[in-house]
Amino acid sequence: MKFLFALALLGLCLTAPAPALAQPVAQAPVPAQTTAPSFSPAQRQEIIGILRDALREDPTILRDALAAVEMAEQRDREGQARSGIARNQEALFRNSADPVRGNPQGAITLVEFFDARCPYCKRMVPALNELVRRNRDVRVVFKDLPILGPNSTLASQALLAAHRQGKYHEYHDALLTTREDLTEPVLKREAEKLGLNWARLRADMEDPAIRRQLDANLALARQLGIEGTPAFILGEQLVPGALDLAGLERMVVAARQRR
Repeated sequence: MKFLFALALLGLCLTAPAPALAQPVAQAPVPAQTTAPSFSPAQRQEIIGILRDALREDPTILRDALAAVEMAEQRDREGQARSGIARNQEALFRNSADPVRGNPQGAITLVEFFDARCPYCKRMVPALNELVRRNRDVRVVFKDLPILGPNSTLASQALLAAHRQGKYHEYHDALLTTREDLTEPVLKREAEKLGLNWARLRADMEDPAIRRQLDANLALARQLGIEGTPAFILGEQLVPGALDLAGLERMVVAARQRR
């Protein structure tokens, strides 16, 4: 009985107008909805009174309703991710323009969407490096996703330009381990420390092909429902948020078992 009442409460909540939310980075289009039936003022007051009395007697009704909403949203997100991954196999796992760390021919492919200025992405550097050191069948594909402002875009352009000089990973680790913001002087200093040709790198940063690659990464993230960085994809699974080394290795073990 309590569960049915929670569902009724949930239905009433969903028919009420909701406040506008800021659009996330990767928000899927929402299909048009039919207009919900309206209640008279007297009916609404009666319903509100019933709900208040019920919630006073058993506050867990609201908790159950909110949990049902959260579960439904989680299922929707997982379904969107699975269908997006299925539609974009080539772009995700086999794009020759993407930098790859580990075994280029590895049977297990882990994709990371990251922003070079994201503090959680910075924490992933040692864990990812150790993952590929320990697991010779793993390849990690890096998808630069600059979502934290102009300096993030600048850093992503510099990283992809460094890829053309064969030093993407060294530059990636240098930028993600510095505590300074990734302004152009910092990018230049770190590039020159690694022996990169800064004049060539700076010119390549303006290449429209690099801009198109970043735009394609952003469009792909939207299709998958990615709303922040880091985000990881392995097989049909999307895992948002930072992971420790143990979490990454559990994903790899599960992927081996599915093969």
